[in-house]
Amino acid sequence: MADATKKAFVTGHPVKHSRSPKIHGHWLARHGIDGSYQAIDVAPENFADFVKTLQANGYRGGNVTIPHKEAAFALAERRDQAAQEIGAVNTLWFEDGVLWGGNTDAHGFAANLDDHAPGWASEGPAVVLGAGGASRAVIHALKERGVADIRIVNRTLARAIELSDRFGAGVSAHGMAVTSELLGDAGLLINTTALGMHGNEGLSADPALLPDHAIVTDIVYVPLETPLLAAARARKLKTVDGLGMLLHQAVPGFERWFGVRPQVTAELRALIVADLVPKP
Repeated sequence: MADATKKAFVTGHPVKHSRSPKIHGHWLARHGIDGSYQAIDVAPENFADFVKTLQANGYRGGNVTIPHKEAAFALAERRDQAAQEIGAVNTLWFEDGVLWGGNTDAHGFAANLDDHAPGWASEGPAVVLGAGGASRAVIHALKERGVADIRIVNRTLARAIELSDRFGAGVSAHGMAVTSELLGDAGLLINTTALGMHGNEGLSADPALLPDHAIVTDIVYVPLETPLLAAARARKLKTVDGLGMLLHQAVPGFERWFGVRPQVTAELRALIVADLVPKP
């Protein structure tokens, strides 16, 4: 008899650090679903073959992380609007035998802010630090929510210009030297760079220059409170850490593969927070 277990995965290179198996494992148990979700390390040169054999190996789909998001975009037969606009795929699933690619990072970013800073999109100009793949998802989310003035700040100005050209009206590109000038009237400050991660401490912008109503968020979640968030909290600004983005971006994929829309709960957050604490 064929294996009836519903199977999904996360793939990257490396992928052993991924918290996704814990997230999806929690939801599978919570909903009593006969399913599995595993981390699979696939080297870039083997990724196309891995994707081509997904259905034959019984997978309903899965998540894709660094460095495979652009390759997944190219291999998907159909793509949702978010993936199309962001130019990367982090979620794969099958519909009537057709491989679809989606991007749930923008959804995760917006849903996290909805949870912890309702009304965030009406706070005024947004300053986005960084011009990598993550910033594309953030800018897409900002535009979707009607933020009309989005300022990308990046060390390499050319990359910021490339992004501003991609997203068009209301998105501008700036070098790091003018960061301070951009903060005075900003209602949102968003860090999408690796600055602030363990071993890469530092401040990419000074929250002291922001107005009192500003919201500061960091998509980094290791550590949960980055130097940027700590400085913003000391300034008594509203802060939102990056863990919620990780949790919320997982919701649409789980629903696609397992047929149930799960909830991001305090219990799930606590489970992942406990996993972030370095083991002795």
